[in-house]
Amino acid sequence: MPVNYATPAPDQLHAVAGVRLGVTEAGIRKANRRDLTLIELAPGSTVAGVFTQNRFCAAPVQVCRAHLAKGEIRALVINTGIANAGTGEAGLAAANATCAAAAMLMDLRADQVLPFSTGVIMEPLPVDRIKAGLPAARTALKADGWFDAAHGIMTTDTVAKAASKRVSIGGKTVTVTGISKGAGMIKPNMATMLGFVATDAAVAQPMLERLVKEAADESFNCVTVDGDTSTNDSFVFIATGQGEARFDSVTAAGWDEFKAAVTAVARELAQAIVRDGEGATKFIEIAVEGGRTRDECKAVGYAIGHSPLVKTAFFASDPNLGRILGAIGNAGIADLDVTKTRLWLGDVLVSENGGRAASYQEDDGARVMKPAEITVRVDLGRGSHAAKVWTCDFSYDYVKINADYRS
Repeated sequence: MPVNYATPAPDQLHAVAGVRLGVTEAGIRKANRRDLTLIELAPGSTVAGVFTQNRFCAAPVQVCRAHLAKGEIRALVINTGIANAGTGEAGLAAANATCAAAAMLMDLRADQVLPFSTGVIMEPLPVDRIKAGLPAARTALKADGWFDAAHGIMTTDTVAKAASKRVSIGGKTVTVTGISKGAGMIKPNMATMLGFVATDAAVAQPMLERLVKEAADESFNCVTVDGDTSTNDSFVFIATGQGEARFDSVTAAGWDEFKAAVTAVARELAQAIVRDGEGATKFIEIAVEGGRTRDECKAVGYAIGHSPLVKTAFFASDPNLGRILGAIGNAGIADLDVTKTRLWLGDVLVSENGGRAASYQEDDGARVMKPAEITVRVDLGRGSHAAKVWTCDFSYDYVKINADYRS
């Protein structure tokens, strides 16, 4: 079960003018599961994305990058079950064939379609099943299809993940709604996650490309489940321009409020992935402050969040907190002065002056490790920058889920 997370109800997910979503069962890998999603975008929509940095990036990622570079995007096709990664030229042909099939169905060019896949790596994508399923997905297209789409992109997720905000900016109502999937193989620089966020505001293409990167850096690039970066991760932001608000530059009135709303939705989706981490029983926020740069604060957060020793201690509620000190020291800051570094677990000061805090009692450590949500705070004592990373614990179920993944 996810840690303190439930899928929003359908009526909590606001429709975005200019976006319609349809979901169907195509039998891509398993029967009787929603595994094919089609998203239709209004003409004139702007689209931008960030993708995995894994060198073995999947065929659909390669095709998405190429199509985004060409111009207007009018449709997205998302399949689960098969990742179409590690599939060579045949995989590229399959991703392109998916785009061609959707384009023919919707009277578009193939390069106006973005393909996305998630699931098992190194297995061929059954394009014939996708082609056969696309007409049903098109028939199912509807403006309030976000709830269904959130379910249609799941793999090992135990719950669908979605978020939505409707805000007033300069007297104009702006809607931002999104969905994501992911539970394992999650690490910064994107992971086995898909994220799709849309707004009815009009956003100039250069601004959108900047915004999707900045939003990702504050959300999807601040989470880790197991430290494994995937081949398929993608985060796409869509601006349909069907609403009243327009943003052409960073100096546009209301831009900061708009950016905050988009980032909040992306952060909620990213944190939902961690809360639903494979086998997770605890959600952990790692707040690092006092760094010379934000990057070094993030590096410390990642070092703690990636450590299997730290994560298993959290699962057991075992205050073996020397493991956290070890992770901090292993974060790659060569000139870190450990005598100036302080560590808190919840409200308990654990370490200062290079060792155990004089006030620390192990019973206090055990107490603050028991709740389902825990905060780790680190002060590096060397600057004014800060960053946060979100992670989860490692339980027995993480091993079970991944050992049985292909079965």
